[in-house]
Amino acid sequence: MTRLSSPLTPSVIKWFIGQYNVDMSEALEPDINTYKTFNAFFTRALKADARPISTLPDALVCPADGRISALGDIRDGTLIQAKQHDYSVEALLADTETAKRFSSGSFITVYLSPRDYHRIHMSESGTLDSMTHVPGRLFSVAPSSVDTIPSLFARNERVVSLFETSHGAMAMVLVGAMNVAAIETVWAGQITPFGKLSRRQPSHWHYRKDGQHHEFKHGEEMGRFNMGSTVIVLTETALEFEPDLISQSPVKMGMLLGHYRSS
Repeated sequence: MTRLSSPLTPSVIKWFIGQYNVDMSEALEPDINTYKTFNAFFTRALKADARPISTLPDALVCPADGRISALGDIRDGTLIQAKQHDYSVEALLADTETAKRFSSGSFITVYLSPRDYHRIHMSESGTLDSMTHVPGRLFSVAPSSVDTIPSLFARNERVVSLFETSHGAMAMVLVGAMNVAAIETVWAGQITPFGKLSRRQPSHWHYRKDGQHHEFKHGEEMGRFNMGSTVIVLTETALEFEPDLISQSPVKMGMLLGHYRSS
């Protein structure tokens, strides 16, 4: 989506950096005057060595900078959102058959605040199978909202990308939120807002079925948010998470999250 440059852009970016304590030393382009739009700054690239990516075998790496909202096993097709709030994989993915594959797997939810790096990367190498846009609400995904609004992630607008990996299926769910201008993937471009017309039913793209081949290595960029939001990773095979990872743990893209239990 084209965004016009504004003479106020450098001033807005400077205020934002101060307000949210953004570390521009990590940015590939640290000079704020080079960003023609605020969105170009917000989705800025990082230096190549800013995020070391774990290369341990049979491991899952963090898809984004942020904080862990929740993590654990998927029990009987149910995920934990917060204390006293859970929701089903089926509701999150809006696909009954696909949800069955994750009934005994694991999940991790990462919240991206405004100060964080906003590109999303692959948690594991895989081949893109399908993508689904699920229309919905745009509740805030800040911790206070997650703690109080039941099934928030299964109610907000979201983009579900399904990958086939050496450990089975992996779903990466990019959840929209209040003030999120757009969700993009590297293979399809901007997905939300989904055109000018309001759609009530999910829209599906079946890439492998249609003969399209999109393969990604772990740590490779797969999408981005144009404002702070949440990414949820689901794995078909259960994980043994790193013992120091708990709710609200700060995380960085590329760091080790855990190993598959079958390993």
